[in-house]
Amino acid sequence: MRISCVIPCYHSQLTIADVVADIHQVMAAHGQQDYEIILVNDNPPDETWDTIQRLRREDARVHGLCFSRNFGQHSALMAGYRQVTGDIVVSLDDDGQNPPAEMFRLIDAVDGKHDVVYADYPRKQHTWFRNLGSRMTNRMFTWMLEKPKELYLASYWAAKRFVIDEMIRCESPFPFVDGLALQTTTRIINVPVDHLPRAEGESGYSVFSLLRLWTNAFTSFSVKPLRIATMVGFVTAFAGLVVGLILVIMKLRGMDFNEGWTSLVALMLFLFGVLMAMLGLVGEYVGRIFISINRRPQYVIEFDTEREAERA
Repeated sequence: MRISCVIPCYHSQLTIADVVADIHQVMAAHGQQDYEIILVNDNPPDETWDTIQRLRREDARVHGLCFSRNFGQHSALMAGYRQVTGDIVVSLDDDGQNPPAEMFRLIDAVDGKHDVVYADYPRKQHTWFRNLGSRMTNRMFTWMLEKPKELYLASYWAAKRFVIDEMIRCESPFPFVDGLALQTTTRIINVPVDHLPRAEGESGYSVFSLLRLWTNAFTSFSVKPLRIATMVGFVTAFAGLVVGLILVIMKLRGMDFNEGWTSLVALMLFLFGVLMAMLGLVGEYVGRIFISINRRPQYVIEFDTEREAERA
């Protein structure tokens, strides 16, 4: 059984060498000689690519790719998935928080009953902000993507090759790998795995990054936001009709009432704000359709260690 490890790299010049060394050590301890490590550099402004090139020179089982610009973690994963040759594919981070020593807990759980196995962290070593974002993300995905409530989606996971082969058929410029996995199979479980403190630096996920991740997930795999917009429109219109009828009846009965210009202006601003938000949501869907029709690439590979080795 051949194993492929895919690692997206961003600002990991100080950590990726240790992660790769740990993978070599774990594979040797399990008597696993047939494996590959695919490192995808998401073009950060540091020396990560130089480190990847050095690791490739030290061991031919390391395969490095370098993007021409930053395309994001999920695009990096898709690029790595298109290079794999293994029967089981393992995805993990470049910061050392996903211990390679736990890898075979995931691999061994991929069997006849389970196609995808996600790590579950009984004790997370993220910052409070990252933990909050992770909880919000999983809850939103449960509702929007119909993810099983008990399933935790982590960046450390293993999958059978047929799952990966189905995922890479997606050519959208806005890939979301967890949504693709959920779309491919329902035989997915969690396995408890240790979570280590971050060795160097800090997480690259910001509020903007989380919003972009949520937007990619929802616009690619769910129309529920549009349905919510429709329901809000109907409820607002119905409320306006009821209020209008009440005012007409009061006027016909000769009842005096305070016209309330201030409240009227506030109500109009609120309704126009809701209207613009809904138009923006529809525009987000339409814009992504437009970008996809124009075939914007998921990524552009500028350098490949295999091509460099062949030229040498």
